[in-house]
Amino acid sequence: MQLDFREGDLYYILNTNKMDNFVVSARKYRPATFATVVGQEHITRTLKNAILTGQLPQAFLFCGPRGVGKTTCARILAKTINCELRTPEGEACNQCPSCLSFNEGASLNIFELDAASNNGVDQMRELTRQVLIPPQGGKYKVYIIDEVHMLSAAAFNAFLKTLEEPPAYAKFILATTEKHKIIPTILSRCQVFDFKRIETADIAAHLRYVAQNEGVQFEDDALDIIATKADGGLRDALSIFDQLVNFTQGHLTHQAVLQNLNVLDTDYYFRLLDAVRQGSISGALLLYQDVLAQGFGGQQFLTGLCEHLRNLLVSLDPQTLPLIQGSDQLRQRFGQQAQQCGLPLLLACLNTASDFEYRFREANNKNLFVEVCLMKLASAAMPEG
Repeated sequence: MQLDFREGDLYYILNTNKMDNFVVSARKYRPATFATVVGQEHITRTLKNAILTGQLPQAFLFCGPRGVGKTTCARILAKTINCELRTPEGEACNQCPSCLSFNEGASLNIFELDAASNNGVDQMRELTRQVLIPPQGGKYKVYIIDEVHMLSAAAFNAFLKTLEEPPAYAKFILATTEKHKIIPTILSRCQVFDFKRIETADIAAHLRYVAQNEGVQFEDDALDIIATKADGGLRDALSIFDQLVNFTQGHLTHQAVLQNLNVLDTDYYFRLLDAVRQGSISGALLLYQDVLAQGFGGQQFLTGLCEHLRNLLVSLDPQTLPLIQGSDQLRQRFGQQAQQCGLPLLLACLNTASDFEYRFREANNKNLFVEVCLMKLASAAMPEG
């Protein structure tokens, strides 16, 4: 009997054994040491120094955008300060009983509380009672409170006394995406750590590491697009990565990623600016029609055009060129086109494009509105007379 497998069927058969034990990449590749945390060196260095010198505050506040490593660093810190055989670099050994129990999710000295679902005064009173019990078989009892800004006013007040005068063995690690919602009396009792958005290059490098470990074929441009789409959040990037691996059956190509994420290829804007620089109204209009045929709208097109012009202006000066999010090859292309266009043309184009983007919602005939914008842009480059 002859078996006829399509490519998709073969991919399914080869990967069936992985499905039962599938773990999303954000969990599978979650950092376990400070050294493996991505893009937050200023945080991890400070924490390791505090551990090495023994100058640990009673309370930490980790704040920053979602998916940048706040809870991950809180768990690493909690494990490390209870480690019995820390390395000279201030990392957990992952071999002592305390580390092993933490890795197995059975630590009796580390507690995690999600304030989004446990935000009442009763939960805080229970936590206060637990704090009074000394640690069992470890040096510290560590309380990680995620989304702490979700606590009610009464819960904050119930927690305040404990935070104000905790036992020496108690450490609190609070995490939030909205620091401005934390009451000043809590803020003043915490050592605040501001997590930053992760650089696109760092996200792309981590995605490359994950793809190589998972045996996923990829194009570098495809990973750069995912990293840019994630907007500084590594967890979002890994979620998009998992989705696209399924969509592409383990082969991440530039075109497939653009199609799935509904992202307009940057090449369109480079070609548009070439047409504008040459004063080609017809070239600009034909390119816009091609964009519409790809299923993109005028608002999205204008927003991307303004971003492209901004990047070109930034690229005029080699000192600001690193501000461009993307690969070195992309930065080089921006720099070349910026020099070809020049400052006066780029400023005139950005002024026009941003004005049309601002007024886009008011337009009745939106496609004509965008076309008028492109005509004005191309006309700006035409020689006078």
